[in-house]
Amino acid sequence: MRVLFAVSEVHPYVKTGGLADVAAALPQALSALGLDVRLLLPGYPSVLKGCRDLGLIASLDGVGALPPCRLLLGFAKLLGVPALVIDCPVLFRREGGPYHDPYGTDWNDNHLRFGLLSHVAALLASDRTPIAWVPQILHCNDWQTGLAPAYLHYHEGKRAASIITIHNLAYQGIFPPSTLAALALPPRAYAIDGVEYYGNVSFLKAGVYFADRITTVSPTYAKEIQTAALGFGLQGLLTARAHELVGILNGIDTVAWNPLSDKHLARNYDASSIDAKQANTAELRRRVGLEPRSNAMLIGIISRLTHQKGLDVVLQALPRILALPAQICVLGSGDPALEQAWRQAASEHSGQVAAIIGFDEALSHLVEAGANAFLMPSRFEPCGLNQMYSQRYGTLPIVHATGGLADSVVGAIPASLAAGTATGFAFTPLTEAAMIECLHAACALWNQPELWREVQLQAMARDSSWRASAIMYYQVYKSLTEH
Repeated sequence: MRVLFAVSEVHPYVKTGGLADVAAALPQALSALGLDVRLLLPGYPSVLKGCRDLGLIASLDGVGALPPCRLLLGFAKLLGVPALVIDCPVLFRREGGPYHDPYGTDWNDNHLRFGLLSHVAALLASDRTPIAWVPQILHCNDWQTGLAPAYLHYHEGKRAASIITIHNLAYQGIFPPSTLAALALPPRAYAIDGVEYYGNVSFLKAGVYFADRITTVSPTYAKEIQTAALGFGLQGLLTARAHELVGILNGIDTVAWNPLSDKHLARNYDASSIDAKQANTAELRRRVGLEPRSNAMLIGIISRLTHQKGLDVVLQALPRILALPAQICVLGSGDPALEQAWRQAASEHSGQVAAIIGFDEALSHLVEAGANAFLMPSRFEPCGLNQMYSQRYGTLPIVHATGGLADSVVGAIPASLAAGTATGFAFTPLTEAAMIECLHAACALWNQPELWREVQLQAMARDSSWRASAIMYYQVYKSLTEH
């Protein structure tokens, strides 16, 4: 089966969030099942540098305001799959991030940049493709490729089946109606049964409306996005298409995230040598300036510092958390006000709170290995990966039971402890009181080393690999190609 996986970012070449991790891992897992998968990527400088043996295979004309471009074929040497790269210097070869300029402002031509990505994806998935390799499935991801199913819908010839995966419904790619002509979409597309969304053009709405199948990154999130609370205006459409919507929990890269071989750790370990984890706890405290307090549970947090992630609630509860007793190590960046609030907290609670603002790959691995528990109080979380990294490292996650967090963490309550199924702690709703109650329960269990060890081993035994998820995606593909 031939699958074109169209995506705007992929780790390690360009990354802003979990989408890049999925784009790196899922195509590899699908390839391991025997599928013929090719990535379609924008030609950012880092992508052009990272792909090996890139060669020109087609020159594509401009259409509407979308400029002409070249299509290159190479090999994503760190991903193990072929890559089709859209070489369009005027849109993609620039400093800054994939969506924002160096000052954090959205690129003013994002509609053209990701309109081109979507247009090329649809072209390659149709009988108008200029290359010999023709996919049976076009797998789109988030708003940046959301127009591709719309382009396919308005194409009158043969086309591949299309899927769109929603990684985070909060980001929808909304632009003024004047962009319709620039994107070379017919005027009739601007309708409620098209790309129109509250008087604007929505890339994601287009994908949700026109794709043959919709997936999202956890079963619980698939239900949540059909509600007013988390539907972001698309809940009605998603409910109407519920029979074509399926939630498939993400996996993780079990090679990169393996405590037995992780080169970023002070000492490697696995379930049979879990006592060695303590060396990483000591090293983490030393590295970030926390006091060596053996009676304090060390809580790790690695997160974007945004409203979604709920870290403002942690700040409100901070005195009560530290009184457990506990220490907190935060690694992340985002909202300047939250960054400053965490810097201030670290200054006021020196030795008890560490706040490292920015991203540090090596330190993120040490936090996962060195913390006793890992806190994720997200207001919503389509899937989340850190809770699964934490489980693999024997660092018990403490999560708000939403989205993929609810699907991947079995809370330690009397029934799950007795059954031997607990893999962390979960609370709801997201309030200071509920979170503190859960933290007290976690701290109480941590002070019972034998019970804590049992839950650690249960968490480490959980299968978080991509294989099971890839099989489910394959089944979705198969259902679309058997007609």
